[in-house]
Amino acid sequence: MATISLRKANTRLPPEVNRVLYVRNLPFNISSEEMYDIFGKYGAIRQIRIGTNKDTRGTAFVVYEDIYDAKTAVDHLSGFNVANRYLIVLYYQQAKMAKKSDTKKKEEEITRLQEKYGISTSKDK
Repeated sequence: MATISLRKANTRLPPEVNRVLYVRNLPFNISSEEMYDIFGKYGAIRQIRIGTNKDTRGTAFVVYEDIYDAKTAVDHLSGFNVANRYLIVLYYQQAKMAKKSDTKKKEEEITRLQEKYGISTSKDK
C-alpha cells in the first residue's frame, strides 16, 4: 500500500500535517456511521466529532491514530463527492482557529466600546 511505502522511505512530512482533520461541506444529515465508513478506509480512527449546532453544521473533526493514515485520507478524500457535495478535507491548525475566534472577540469588544461611548463608524452614517 501507499502508506507502507511512505513509512519505509522515512518520508519527512510537511509541518502542517497532523492526525486531526477538519472536514467541511458535509451533508447536514450525514451519520457518524457513514463518516466512519468513508474515513475508516484509510486507517484506524480514534474519534469523529460532527458539528450539530447552527454554526458548525456541515463540518466535522476526524482524528486518526496514525499521521500517515491522516495524510492518505486528505490526499484521497479532498474533493470526494458525498450526496452531491464535494468534501473539503484540511489538516486542523489550532493557531488559525484561535485567530478566527480572537478576531471575532475583538470585533465584539470594539462594537461594545463604540456603543458605550457613543462613537459611530463611517458605515453607520
